[in-house]
Amino acid sequence: MKPVEILLVEDNEGDIILTTEALEEGKINNSISVVKDGWEAVQFLEKKNGYEGAVTPDLILLDINLPKLNGHEVLNHIKSNPDLTHIPVVMLTTSSSEVDVMKSYKNHANCYITKPVDVNNFLDVISKIESFWISIVQLPTNIKSR
Repeated sequence: MKPVEILLVEDNEGDIILTTEALEEGKINNSISVVKDGWEAVQFLEKKNGYEGAVTPDLILLDINLPKLNGHEVLNHIKSNPDLTHIPVVMLTTSSSEVDVMKSYKNHANCYITKPVDVNNFLDVISKIESFWISIVQLPTNIKSR
């Protein structure tokens, strides 16, 4: 079985380490790519500027508070691009603002999760994301974009 390709768009080094370690410790075969700002995420997804060999992700974990382009701008780009719109996007952010939640769903986020502050709770959330989005949900495949 081929690994599930996950793109983590996150600028906080601590959250990157926690998320990647939690995903790597899971029982599910996955491959994780990390980009640290919104512009880099767009370049990765469009396979430009050094990302020509990037694999189209099966799932995107997207923070809102990012440099260069924020998560809402990246989400809007993903969901307005016919080659990317099928990719599920999980907004994974510290913001619990109702404005951010509403804006994310209006831009067709697949779900919105506020990151817990406690490390153990954070690891539990990542484990549940992995369990649901990789073990339970049938992810779309787009052979053309791979």
